[in-house]
Amino acid sequence: MREHNRARAAFVTLWTAIVLVKLVVAARLPLFVDEAFYWQEGRHLAWAYSDLPGLTAWTIRLGGELFGDGVFAVRALFLLVSALLPWIVVAMTRREVDPHAGWVAGCGALVLPLFAMLGVMALPDVLLALATLLALDALAKMLRGISYGDAAQLALALAIGALSHYRFIAALGAGFLALLLMPQGRAVLRDPRVIIALAFGAAAWMPLLAWNVENAEAGLRFQLVDRHPWSLHLEGITFLGIQAVLVTPLLFAALLAAAWRFRRHDNPALRLLALSGGIVIAGFFVLGFFADTERVSFHWPLPGYVALLPLLPAVLAGWTRWLRVATWALAGCGLVAVLGYYVAVSTPQARAQMAEFKWYPSNFAGWDELAAEVAELRATLPPDTRLVADNFKIGAELGFALGETDIPVLDHPLNRSHGRAPQLKLWGLEVVSRDALSGTPLLLVVGASDVAYRDLLQRYHALCERLGPLPAPRVLNIDHGRQRFLLFAWPQGLVAASDEAPCRAPAMAWVDTPVAGARVEGELDVAGWAFKDGVGLSRVEILVDGRVVGEARYGLPSPGTAQFWRISTDPGHPDVGFRAQVDAAALAPGRRWLGLRLHGRDGSVEDWIETPIRVAPAAPPAAVRE
Repeated sequence: MREHNRARAAFVTLWTAIVLVKLVVAARLPLFVDEAFYWQEGRHLAWAYSDLPGLTAWTIRLGGELFGDGVFAVRALFLLVSALLPWIVVAMTRREVDPHAGWVAGCGALVLPLFAMLGVMALPDVLLALATLLALDALAKMLRGISYGDAAQLALALAIGALSHYRFIAALGAGFLALLLMPQGRAVLRDPRVIIALAFGAAAWMPLLAWNVENAEAGLRFQLVDRHPWSLHLEGITFLGIQAVLVTPLLFAALLAAAWRFRRHDNPALRLLALSGGIVIAGFFVLGFFADTERVSFHWPLPGYVALLPLLPAVLAGWTRWLRVATWALAGCGLVAVLGYYVAVSTPQARAQMAEFKWYPSNFAGWDELAAEVAELRATLPPDTRLVADNFKIGAELGFALGETDIPVLDHPLNRSHGRAPQLKLWGLEVVSRDALSGTPLLLVVGASDVAYRDLLQRYHALCERLGPLPAPRVLNIDHGRQRFLLFAWPQGLVAASDEAPCRAPAMAWVDTPVAGARVEGELDVAGWAFKDGVGLSRVEILVDGRVVGEARYGLPSPGTAQFWRISTDPGHPDVGFRAQVDAAALAPGRRWLGLRLHGRDGSVEDWIETPIRVAPAAPPAAVRE
């Protein structure tokens, strides 16, 4: 009884603390780009969309209607659902195992980072987890005896899953296969009440299927064909390491051990959980050798871990005390690390510190600053100026920040690679021709950091082909340029198209020396190249922490630059190199940010992306050293 009370107290305390922290983080964390697009979908209510079924968008819309505008309103109902999920784990485990195990399993759910942080963002994984738990709970009860209430719960769970995401098919397949592998499961599948529940769940897929039939299977092709290479690659082996880190190693091992230990258990409910969870995890492991590796997929196996949570207490009970302590401690550290990451991402100063790292959270960064910059620039333009976004990310995020649900979006590779192009086309927001933008003043917002650098000049030329020579951009560098936006304004509207007009594009540059992170002392040698298609550059200034510290000699030979950027039309090629010497002793020691200010011959001024350097402390005078 003492252990039972301690476990219950631990669960309630942990649940309360995590819910409070999630409320604070969810209110401060900038809107993720997918959340912004789901918000936009919620403003165009439909049964299904190009990227997923309708329930996520409907839930966001309902949250807005109940709680008003703002980031917290978008996430409010997802937070509510996520707060209920651990209690479902507790209830199911208490019934199938024992009361003490229920609280232990609930604690496991709360320290499992992938599960604990559900609801901080308004993503379909919250609804998928709810559907998975409700379906497993209903089936576990049915294996002892079927009732109409359990059948109704199963039907509801299947409908929630079908209306949440295509990935629910994986949970469906795993559960169905698990039932087929069990005599009791096959008996359940033959019951008329279960058949009716399955039919109801199948009917919930009809809106998504109807959308695909009406739109040339665009959603299905993206989810099942276009985004996956479907050829063997060895990156799938990283699945085990990534999952071990995200779940935490000992907890990951315990959950896998639970799947193995209970796969042939006499209790059919526990066997169902083991088989379902194990099949989901093993299935995604195998899929990793053939599927998409460019986009985030580490959260896909979550329904498998959800199924295995009720089995966790029995596995931990068989481990030595020190190993149990290590499991909980390591899982707790993992939870704190994930919470810390979200807190850091929600803090502008911390995001800026991440700018030099590969894992910089660009999808969270800069949207408020961009909205403020757009509002400021629009105030100087004619009232009828039309705002256009370069890609769906900018269109959705600006739409949320500015309260505008119908910002037109240019054709962009990102729209297609994320499956959003068909939906934009259905809304009439995809701009595919110059004529669609003619006739009114125009403000175009381009995400320069949304394109790989090697493809950036080609993207600029594509804009030129559609819009003509680009005016001098207003540059917004967020976090030292890791998130970089260019604002182009045509107060008089687009000029008449001319085949002879050369492409006038934003400047391009590269710092060859010093390399990022270099330690400098004495004299700082800065060298590289820069060019600006159509007009060329007149000079290049050297910046440190945004302050001009010198001017480079520009126009040095750099023949390799023109050879690499073959489509470049800068009239200065091949003499587009620069070099400067800066007295590092005059710089404050520590981490500094080295930048460039590029002056175009057309009068434009563009600050380039900054590079981190480490300035060494000045050596003490000789007399002091002695």
